[in-house]
Amino acid sequence: MSPLLEAIEADDLPRLKSLLTASPSSIDEAAGPLHAPLALIAAEKSSLSLLRYIVEYSRASLDIFDDDHRNILHYAARSGDLGKCAYLTERCGMDPLSGDRNLMTPYEISFRLSSSSPSHRAVYEYFRERIGAPFEDLYPNPIRTGFFPDPSVVAVGDDYYMVNSSFIFFPCIPVSHSRDLIHWEIIGYAVTDPEWAMLEELEGGRGYWAPDISYDGGTFYITATYRLNDTGPVLRRQMVVSSSRPEGPYSKPVFIEEDGIDPSIFHEDGRHYMLLNRGARLFELSKDCTRQISEARLLYYGSQKHAPEGSHLLKKDGWYYLFQAEGGTGPGHRITVSRSRTLWGVYEPCPYNPIMRQTDSEAAIQRCGHGKPVRTPDGRWYMVYLCGRPLESRYSILGRETALDPITWTPDGWPLVNDLKGPSVLQKKPFPLMKEEAKKDSLPLDPLEWVTPRAPEKGALSWLEDGTVRLKSSPAPLSRMAARNIFLKRQTRFDFTARALLELPSLSPGQEAGLVCYYDENSWAACSLKREETGALSLSVTEHAGYETHCHPSAVLDEEVSRLLFACVSSGLSRTFRVCAGEDLLYEWTCPSVTYLCDEGLRMGKRFTGAMIGVCGWGGEPFFYRLLSYEES
Repeated sequence: MSPLLEAIEADDLPRLKSLLTASPSSIDEAAGPLHAPLALIAAEKSSLSLLRYIVEYSRASLDIFDDDHRNILHYAARSGDLGKCAYLTERCGMDPLSGDRNLMTPYEISFRLSSSSPSHRAVYEYFRERIGAPFEDLYPNPIRTGFFPDPSVVAVGDDYYMVNSSFIFFPCIPVSHSRDLIHWEIIGYAVTDPEWAMLEELEGGRGYWAPDISYDGGTFYITATYRLNDTGPVLRRQMVVSSSRPEGPYSKPVFIEEDGIDPSIFHEDGRHYMLLNRGARLFELSKDCTRQISEARLLYYGSQKHAPEGSHLLKKDGWYYLFQAEGGTGPGHRITVSRSRTLWGVYEPCPYNPIMRQTDSEAAIQRCGHGKPVRTPDGRWYMVYLCGRPLESRYSILGRETALDPITWTPDGWPLVNDLKGPSVLQKKPFPLMKEEAKKDSLPLDPLEWVTPRAPEKGALSWLEDGTVRLKSSPAPLSRMAARNIFLKRQTRFDFTARALLELPSLSPGQEAGLVCYYDENSWAACSLKREETGALSLSVTEHAGYETHCHPSAVLDEEVSRLLFACVSSGLSRTFRVCAGEDLLYEWTCPSVTYLCDEGLRMGKRFTGAMIGVCGWGGEPFFYRLLSYEES
């Protein structure tokens, strides 16, 4: 222990002054397993007077963190010292809602410790008064965890409907419903007919991009870019479907042959317009939104001038507001806004742009952008937007997710998202008095939560009366686009346990079936039972990343089996597969780092989706499973 750390833990201010006079830079030392700067340790271990000396007289800065990205207020909250917490909040401007790498805030620390001692309870009550809401009336971001990118939302009465990109997964473009903007449930899809999806020949990462949902005159409209492979003269087409019901069924897709991505539809006085990039171009649609009836004209290219996309129009108080995503969908992503008194412009940029961006490169929530505003019945405004949570500051294993923050309007009429503070970790619920939904720790088979890469073969998937799912084996292995009969669910937490009880009446030579962690045909890890050409049964794990396939050592079974319990335990970037017959563990293998299951982990094709978990089989007879559970931790 260094002399300075000894003085801090002993709360010896005279000795601290002496040591810092002799060596001013020693305050920058770090200690403990999380390499916490000494100023942070003082916030937990020392008195207010010693902490004030460090803050006001030493060389310590307050923009410092430990390895978990906890700041000085996190440590003060752990101490239960109200004086230190009030000093850091009021005099130093530290935020009780700032999150660490696990999205833990000083407010949540005080809440969790509030029952342990009166002092911690006092800190919680102080934070509660400062924030203006009890902890139970806050919601965490993101509101939709896992692979739910490019959100678009529309309010109809007291109901809210959201769509997200689905790329090559089928059914296409999930439609979700909420009554409080926080809890969402998939109620349908925009494209459910396999013949209408047209995904069979598309590479992973292509398909349906950046959808938009709108409502006008009793009809819901969904539009999206249909992104083809880079092999023909046409790369992008704009798809439109409509329905009188938000859950569908929706009409057969029609396509508008205007190049660009990220379309949205703006309705005004019985007329309809489509926006899409580059920049924000606008053209008029027919009354049923199925045909382009005017040439596209550029409204505004964008404020940052880099990768302008994801445009949405809003008319409010005589202004047309043009919201745009800029900076690419990585760390530089942002939302900007401009406005005009007339639909066709000229548009002036907001002086506060970007109105949403993450500026802390080490924060848990990153790549924030691609947003759309929505108004509540009582006149408040919110923004849904895209975000990602990278592990090890790099790997967004859950894919791009959906977050929500409030919009306030300046006196001169400009919208600000979360008061320009970037994405919130905790935020006040829009409707705190609504009944809280029960947390689903174990998520059973719900047909609307499950998808396949591209449309499955006809008759490949069927639900039996007892809840068993019958899945026909794919004609090709997982690394081929023809492997379409793969039943998948989005991974929604970093840590989970998934289980599947597989029943295999018979396995043909060369056939395999098992559990798979899947990103696309280029990126997956599977644990499977295989009938060898010799007739023996074996268990093994295979990892496939790009052009490399690693087949790990297998276990040959001594006898025939017809029922096996497969499990996958996820912890961050690791995956442990286990296979049991009854109580007997037959096989176990750990993949220590599955970085290839995320956008950033491999450079191959278009990578915009997220990790998924499910069951698969190829090369022979159908197989069955009676249970697939997904338990989050």
